[in-house]
Amino acid sequence: MPLPTRELGKTGVKIPTIGLGCMGMSEFYGQTDEKENINVLNKSIELGSYFWDTADIYGIGANEILLSKVLKEHRNDVFLCTKFGAVRGPDVKNMMVKGDREYVLQACENSLKRLGIDYIDLYYQHRVDPKTPVEETIAAMAELVKEGKVKYIGLSECSASTLRRAHKVHPIAVLQPLSRGFLTGKYKSIDDFDQNDYRRTSPRFFGDSFQKNLEIVKKFQEFASKKDVTASQLCLAHVFKHSAILSESSTLLSPIYH
Repeated sequence: MPLPTRELGKTGVKIPTIGLGCMGMSEFYGQTDEKENINVLNKSIELGSYFWDTADIYGIGANEILLSKVLKEHRNDVFLCTKFGAVRGPDVKNMMVKGDREYVLQACENSLKRLGIDYIDLYYQHRVDPKTPVEETIAAMAELVKEGKVKYIGLSECSASTLRRAHKVHPIAVLQPLSRGFLTGKYKSIDDFDQNDYRRTSPRFFGDSFQKNLEIVKKFQEFASKKDVTASQLCLAHVFKHSAILSESSTLLSPIYH
């Protein structure tokens, strides 16, 4: 059965309600297996989950290169999203955020080269640069749209006021919030993560914050149990419903969750 689709913001483009986040295929969430990952990418196309999300920071470009190995034969079968703005070296803790015009334009060129494609369907600013007015960043992204290198643009983890300012410069199709799997109920302690799992350094997953969040997750799981579904299924049902509400209320963008 084909996956249901939703309109991407106000673009008129239909995308699957369930996409594929590719970050963990290269790092952050433990060991990776390239052969298995390529099988997953091909299977996702087969299943109709052709909305893929990556970023230049994932594996410091390695994730985009991984996707290129499938895109070379399936470019027209995939709605591809990638992101810029988070700059780092091998140590993810030493990360900086950039959003100036020169950086945006160069980052796009670098991603296109790694991905082996001519255009990006959806290009996100991964994090908002506090040193650069969002208007400058979005204006640079608008240049990329005009040049045909990007079709639609989005933002990730920005405030409502920043979103409004950005949208005045160019239509913003998508806002992307994150949760990192907490609500699935799979993770009960820090020991559930591999030693090289990024979440070991995330404040929501350790100390008092972890325990307080687990209390919320427990209530969420209890509610899911009453509905005779898993916590993961309830998460997806919430996203579907929330997206439908946004569409009915003529909101300018679509939410994308991981």
